[in-house]
Amino acid sequence: MGWTLTTSPDDFRAAAGEFLAADPVANTVLLTILDRLTRDGLHAYGAQPPRFGWWQGPDGEVAGTCVRTPPWGQRLGPMPAAAAEELARTLAAGDAADRPDTVAGDHDTALAFAAEWHRATGVDWHLERSERLYRLGELTPPSVPPAGRSRIAGPADRETVARWLVDFCVEAEILPPADAAADAEQRIAAEVLLLWETEDGRAVSLAGASPAVAGMSRIGPVYTPPADRGHGYASALTAAATRHAQSRGAAEVLLYTDLANPVSNAIYPRLGYRPVTDAAEVAFK
Repeated sequence: MGWTLTTSPDDFRAAAGEFLAADPVANTVLLTILDRLTRDGLHAYGAQPPRFGWWQGPDGEVAGTCVRTPPWGQRLGPMPAAAAEELARTLAAGDAADRPDTVAGDHDTALAFAAEWHRATGVDWHLERSERLYRLGELTPPSVPPAGRSRIAGPADRETVARWLVDFCVEAEILPPADAAADAEQRIAAEVLLLWETEDGRAVSLAGASPAVAGMSRIGPVYTPPADRGHGYASALTAAATRHAQSRGAAEVLLYTDLANPVSNAIYPRLGYRPVTDAAEVAFK
C-alpha cells in the first residue's frame, strides 16, 4: 500500500492514531509532537506547516509513521526498513525545497533511510548523534540527596530558565528555540519545569517533565550549569521530575540520553531507568 503524506493532523490522527497509541513508549516523540500541535497550533514549531505520513503494509494495516515540523528535520517512528527506504525515495522525488537536512528515529531505521537517501540523491550523510531511550522501572532516588529542595519553576524564573534552555541546546548541539523567553514562559505556565534550589535560595539545576500523553511523560531537558556540576543536583532533580510526572498521570516515564555522555548514562540507571532502544540522528551534507 505504501506511504500517504499529508499536512492535515486530523487525517494523520484518524489514520495512524490507533497505531501510535498501541505503543506509546516506542512512539513517544511523535505522540508528544502531535499533542503540542493540537494544544498550541500548527505553527508551534515554526512558520512552515508540519508534514505527516503513515505507511501501510501489504495487509493494509498502518505499520509506520513519520512527521516533520520545519525547521526541524524528518522524524521517523518505528517501521520496517523497507518503509524507511520507500519514504526516502518518495521524499527525494518531491520538491527539493522540502528535503530534510536531518533524519532521526530508531538507530537501524534512521540508517536505512540515510543509506537509501544517498542512493536516491547522491547526498552524503554522517551520524550526528546516538541516543538511548530509557523507561522507568522502579524509581530509586539518591539515598543522600544534596542540600536544598526541588520546586516548580515560576514566572520569576523566566530569565534564568530561558538562558539555561539555550545553554542546554548549545551544549547538546541542537537547534535552540527561536524565542527563548517565549519558550520559557510557555513551559513555566504549563508547570513542566522544575528547579533545584540550594538552602540559600539559589537555583542550580533544571529538569523538565512533559505533560502525560497516552499515559507517558518524557523527562528533559536536564541541565546544570558547569560551575554547579558534581554535587548531585541533576540526579535529585531528575528523581523529583519523575515523581512530578507520575503525580500528573504518567503511567510510563521515559528519557533520552546522549550515548556520548557517560555521566548521564551512569546516573539514570541508578535512578531506576532501564534501556529500551537506541536512536540515531543523521545529518545530510
